Amino acid sequence: MKLEEFGYAIADATQAIKLDPKYAKAYYRRGTCYLQTLNQQKAVSDFKKVLTLEPKNDTVRAQLQATQKLLRKLEFEKAIEMEGEKNPIDRCREIIAEGGCDLDKTYSGPKLNVTDEGKYLITPEFIDEMIEWFKSGKTLPKRYVWEIVLGAYEHFIKEESLVTVPVEEDATCDVIGDVHGQFYDLLHLYSLTGLPNQKHYLLMNGDLVDRGSWSIEVILTAFAYKWLYPKYMYINRGNHEAKDMNSTYGFEGEAKHKHGDQSYKLFAHVFTTLPLATLICPTQPPRIKKANDILSPEGKRRFFVVHGGLFSKDEVTLDDIRKIPRVGRQPGQQGLMCELLWTDPQEAPGRGPSKRGVGIAFGPDVTKRWCTLNGVSGILRSHEVRQDGYQIEHDGLCTTVFSAPNYVDQAGNKGAFVRINSFGEQEYTQFDAQPHPPMRPMRYVQNGLGSMMM
Repeated sequence: MKLEEFGYAIADATQAIKLDPKYAKAYYRRGTCYLQTLNQQKAVSDFKKVLTLEPKNDTVRAQLQATQKLLRKLEFEKAIEMEGEKNPIDRCREIIAEGGCDLDKTYSGPKLNVTDEGKYLITPEFIDEMIEWFKSGKTLPKRYVWEIVLGAYEHFIKEESLVTVPVEEDATCDVIGDVHGQFYDLLHLYSLTGLPNQKHYLLMNGDLVDRGSWSIEVILTAFAYKWLYPKYMYINRGNHEAKDMNSTYGFEGEAKHKHGDQSYKLFAHVFTTLPLATLICPTQPPRIKKANDILSPEGKRRFFVVHGGLFSKDEVTLDDIRKIPRVGRQPGQQGLMCELLWTDPQEAPGRGPSKRGVGIAFGPDVTKRWCTLNGVSGILRSHEVRQDGYQIEHDGLCTTVFSAPNYVDQAGNKGAFVRINSFGEQEYTQFDAQPHPPMRPMRYVQNGLGSMMM
């Protein structure tokens, strides 16, 4: 469970229950894992079973009630969506036009530039001042939050589900893994990578939010750079840029606490416009060709960057990924989008069940076949803690990079990022966790479930 291998934990607990149908702890642990894999109804059943065995267990009773409350909330939200609630982008613009989100005249923080027509513009100076504002424990006014999110949205919506990024001569691209709301570690990371510019691109590979308690500060900083530098800053969607995860792991509670319900709806919709993967394409042939190099049809290296991994079938092409309809959609529990965001590599060949309980696990032979089919030199993915911050797997064809050091203040891991140059050469940089103000992870988890997630 601490390794977040909830699929394995469910299988273990189920076997324990077969051996002893009155083993209350097995039902409790299985229920906890069902909750974390978004099977709330199954979690309710297991918590109820614990209470039939231990009627005076008030802790489990409270967790049952919190889970039932969460389930009712999710069902209510689904019903509203079926009724056709207005697109959050349109609704926020409507509220702005009606004067319902004007800037408070007493606001004394960093200020966006504004044109004579009243259009807001972002500058590097604003982002620098915004970061200092955040470090002092302050929040932006709602109008600025909306402007940043809408500014980034205008670029995401124009991108395909698979974005192609050429790495020109003398340029580099840094691939950043999960940062999970760890704002102070993100700032340290940016000090190592350098900021995005015409010779240096950044690609954040999903899971910017949830778990860490500065997810708003993280996502606003990343979106601000996307608004300012749309051709140098790229962001893939992770499995935590999704409504069901945000309602369970803290981002929804944080967004509503800091900026209100409509702001959360805006974030949730814009998350669906994030690309699902990025193809990094060095523009120069390799200086030294390796024996196992898989090159593009043009004889160059290129790298497929995705949050989770590969698929339950072999024949998926880059074009198939490029054409996935994503806007307004959630990953769900199956299909190409789910697999892109949720799957993990395994050491054994072939495919296996997911240790998480969602998606699948794919072996080195699966990776080699897919890379060969698509002329891809390697896969860079994130999604899993690695003690060294990164791990090269599958005979060098699959690299996991994770950029949240000392994950949730308890994993003790390093963070890392991967730099790719115009020849397709990779360089790995590790870094340690930074001090942060005294606020625990999962601070904004709703429904009293935070203690279960740690």
